[in-house]
Amino acid sequence: MARNMPDDFDEQFLACPVCMLHFRDPKILPCLHTFCRECLQEWATKQQPLECPTCRTQVSLPDQGVDGLRTNFYVNNLLDFAAAKKGVEPGVPCQVCDGNVEGSKSWCADCAKLMCDSCTLLHRRFPLFENHEVATEVTLKAEEGRSKFHRKRHCEKHKNQELVFYCESCNALVCTACTVVDHRPGKDHNPVEIATVAQKKKESLQALLQDIDPRLKHVHASVKEIERKMANLVPSKEAATEQTKTYFRQLAYILQNREKEILSQIDEQCRADGKTLQTKKEEIEFELAGLTSAQTFCQQAVEHGSDVHILELGNQVQTRVETLLAKQLDLESDWSEFQFVENRDVKDFEKEVRDFGGVKTKIDASKCEVVLKQAVQGFECVAELTTINKEGRPCVTNSKAVTSNMKDPSGTDVPIQLQMKSWGEWEILYVPKVTENHRLEVKVNSEQVPGSPFEIEVKGNPVLTTGRKGSGVGELDAPLGVAFDSDGNIAVVERGNKRIQIFNKDTGQSLRSFPIDGEKAYDLVVDSNGMFLVTSWGENFGLRRYSKEGKLLDTFKPDCMDDPHGLTVLKDGRMVVVNRPEQTSCLLLLQSDGSLIREIGKGQLQNPVFVSVDESRDVIFVTDKSAHKVFAFDLDGNLKFDFGRQGDIDGEFQNPEGVTVDRAGNIIVSNAGDGRVQVFGLDGTFKRKLGTVEGGYASSVVLTPDGYVAVACFHGHCIELYRYK
Repeated sequence: MARNMPDDFDEQFLACPVCMLHFRDPKILPCLHTFCRECLQEWATKQQPLECPTCRTQVSLPDQGVDGLRTNFYVNNLLDFAAAKKGVEPGVPCQVCDGNVEGSKSWCADCAKLMCDSCTLLHRRFPLFENHEVATEVTLKAEEGRSKFHRKRHCEKHKNQELVFYCESCNALVCTACTVVDHRPGKDHNPVEIATVAQKKKESLQALLQDIDPRLKHVHASVKEIERKMANLVPSKEAATEQTKTYFRQLAYILQNREKEILSQIDEQCRADGKTLQTKKEEIEFELAGLTSAQTFCQQAVEHGSDVHILELGNQVQTRVETLLAKQLDLESDWSEFQFVENRDVKDFEKEVRDFGGVKTKIDASKCEVVLKQAVQGFECVAELTTINKEGRPCVTNSKAVTSNMKDPSGTDVPIQLQMKSWGEWEILYVPKVTENHRLEVKVNSEQVPGSPFEIEVKGNPVLTTGRKGSGVGELDAPLGVAFDSDGNIAVVERGNKRIQIFNKDTGQSLRSFPIDGEKAYDLVVDSNGMFLVTSWGENFGLRRYSKEGKLLDTFKPDCMDDPHGLTVLKDGRMVVVNRPEQTSCLLLLQSDGSLIREIGKGQLQNPVFVSVDESRDVIFVTDKSAHKVFAFDLDGNLKFDFGRQGDIDGEFQNPEGVTVDRAGNIIVSNAGDGRVQVFGLDGTFKRKLGTVEGGYASSVVLTPDGYVAVACFHGHCIELYRYK
């Protein structure tokens, strides 16, 4: 609340920010903003979760709702004081006798009544009221009147008792009667006079006030600094705009001058070439005239000359013509058409223009950071850029200040999309069409960020293969079930080595392993608590739960279970187990303790293997190896549909085994017969092929939250990780 408030305090301080009326039963939110109880109740019905109407801070109401919030007694005191101060003005009647408007008035804080002198005197004579606090008109009008004006608080259990003690053990205000009954001093309760505790609390609050003042000054200074910057925003923009225009006008002027120079060269060359061609023309025309004259004379002599004439001039004509014909003539011109030579390709120049200036921002390119994510051919890939200011903090900047380009191994441009993710965080998105190394260049303020240009290795699917046949660390023998543990690592159950081995998802490095019981381990899941659940069939069959460290915790062998294979666990702890006794294969829906809820699919399934549940639709998917199909049941056991048939083309199955469902409801199925991993839509319609695994036997499949599919390769003795989305 405001400190050092004058007695003529602003009426707005007593008004609820919601209804704009005087507070009625004021309640304080945890953010210390006060509102009418009724206003908060109405506000809470319109908004979940509740937010403070003033500062938008989310509020968790106590179990009692708005009624459980603290009452702002300080505001109540001010309201009482305002009413009392107004009551002592001339012409206001006594609130006890309802008649006397003359003389001075007094205010009883306990009764919350304004009284005339007569009623005040009578009030003081009653023993019942002898401890009531009465403020005289002089007190109300004095400068310190408000600070002495307090409404007394009474115990809710003992209505006539004032709250005068504070039980430190219970953190509760109590009355004298409470200290005898419910808060008797002892090891469980420690009632202390309010004044003593209040003084300590005042001292601690005073210390906090001293800490607040420097922070307030700092915040006020920050606000003023921001206001100063906001005031300079438009002038700064205008100055930068003018500088930009001047700069590019100069560039344009240089280009225009260069254009004029080249056009002048063309004109000058045209004149020189014209003169040369004219001279050449005249030379050729001179030779043409000689030949034409000789031709005419010779022709006339032949056609019209007498024998005597021929004999007299024949030799001369012959000599002239032979001389002309023997003469070496340069009849060709070496002139070629004018052609402008582009010393620099326009596209290259366009790229260079990006370096012709830029907006100087507070971002320091030398401190910016780029994180490269795994890149896979044909998928949208991302590199993350953090723009950092000179102080080393992430900072936002305009999108024009950040530029990037990518080239594939052949030098072809790869389209890039740049988008701001959050404060100072950017995503550089691209879809590589080929594998091998790509070159990514990232600039901020036309400057290369550290490490740019980056070499990014683009992989094809699978992006990771881990394991090889053997029993050592990192080696696998007949992997069947695969899952992701609570840390995001790959967990694999090996039938041959009778163990669970954990691999790093990013590097494929073996992290640890532990042995498991059971003769023929089959499937593996990790529940919501991070525990490993493993099925095994044959002798000593069962469903076993192991701790994160590999300690055996439970073994489930209900009477209904005989030959457990595939397994999945629902969010509520229920389990679905593939049970494969001869002639009675089915699914077992079990409680978390292993007790049977119901059997599903009995008489409809031939050779079921793995199972997955789409909990958003309450649909169970189970692969049937012999039927070459996937069956879909609801949790009540009703068959919804099935899809698939035996074959080698897309959409057909060869002994389907692994099955899982993505968030969109698409179904991912692996084949034991040929190693294909395929994706189907909600209704079983084929969508695409994900790949074919090493060794041609794809067992269990599992989908990671970040969009990868891990496949157990039974004959390949490895795990393959595919990019899925």
